[in-house]
Amino acid sequence: MASLLKTAEPFTPGAASTRVRLESVDVVRGIIMILMALDHVRDFFGVPGISPTDVTRATAALFFTRWITNLCAPGFFLLMGTGAFLASRKRTRPDLARFLVTRGIWLIFVEVVLMRCIGLQFNFDYQVTMLTVLWALGWAMIGLAALLALPTKWIGVVGIVMIACHNLFDSVRSTSPVWSLLHVPGVVFSAPGHMVFAAYPILPWVGVTAVGFALGSIYNWPAARRKAWLVRFGVALVAGFLVLRAFNRYGDPRPWSTQSSFAHTVLSFLNTTKYPPSLLFLLMTLGPVLLLLRIFDSGAPRVLQPVTVFGRVPMFYYLLHIPLIHLLAVALCYLKYRAVHRMFESPSLANFPFTAPPGWGLTLPETYLMWVFVVALLYPVCRWFAAVKQRPHDVWLSYV
Repeated sequence: MASLLKTAEPFTPGAASTRVRLESVDVVRGIIMILMALDHVRDFFGVPGISPTDVTRATAALFFTRWITNLCAPGFFLLMGTGAFLASRKRTRPDLARFLVTRGIWLIFVEVVLMRCIGLQFNFDYQVTMLTVLWALGWAMIGLAALLALPTKWIGVVGIVMIACHNLFDSVRSTSPVWSLLHVPGVVFSAPGHMVFAAYPILPWVGVTAVGFALGSIYNWPAARRKAWLVRFGVALVAGFLVLRAFNRYGDPRPWSTQSSFAHTVLSFLNTTKYPPSLLFLLMTLGPVLLLLRIFDSGAPRVLQPVTVFGRVPMFYYLLHIPLIHLLAVALCYLKYRAVHRMFESPSLANFPFTAPPGWGLTLPETYLMWVFVVALLYPVCRWFAAVKQRPHDVWLSYV
């Protein structure tokens, strides 16, 4: 990736128009947000006890419903870093660092207070607190702010090293809360009746964000060079995944194995580790993200213009879609059982983010229909908010 790690070249208007360049990022981010809703609809409406990553039990349809959504977190962290680089054209680096720190702190607060109580769990008992994507996004912003003292190419180097090398520590066994926060999911606080579980260890996601920042420098290049780079390295990352995964030696703590059928063996091959994101998981997901950026580099086709709406307001969309999905689950529970049972209770990790009643769960086709319904409900309000953000606005809108 030597070309990416060169010092960022001065931007010239002829390289690419700001509108097209941002539109390519917005459409890919919009696709990510839509897929994210599918994953969370499945979390709330899927049949409890059937893990889509258990290749010995899950159907191929269920596995790939989960697998396609693996693009979401890596793509979002990567593009967050890219967005920070694009913002650095209008801000000094010290000013950008201050913004990243304050926004990172805000995201951590939103995760622990607003999303935990109002979005995911609909309760304030704090019996179980899960530190998920907003927590990691907040720390990734703070980590990137610290790295801004370095030249762009060295920020990229640090990110690549963090992504490529963190699996060297997979054999380390530690119950330290710090280790769980940094590298391996685990309990970081436990007391009678209360537990905090870190699902998104921080270090690998800081690495992805740093690489995303360095990636932003390609938008200073002429369009032809940028497009060629995106294709070349998108294919290289996918090929790197296939080769390393085939050797089954390094890059993921969960090796693939021969299953009862060829189809399930393929599922095992693709079933890489997301928590924390392994090197192979990131190669498998970031390669397609680069290829999507190439596909839409000249702008989104008319049919995908609505998708860019979600990509322009990702934080707003995120804050709305989870409580909406949870509310719909409560409504369905009442319609089906004439009671809401324990839809507001999450007393253990096994019952996160709610306690499902007996017989709960939609079929997979019904889950997809619910997903389409959720996205359709979100579109008008996201379109309104995207228009609001286009006008001269108060500083606080940049935090939503």
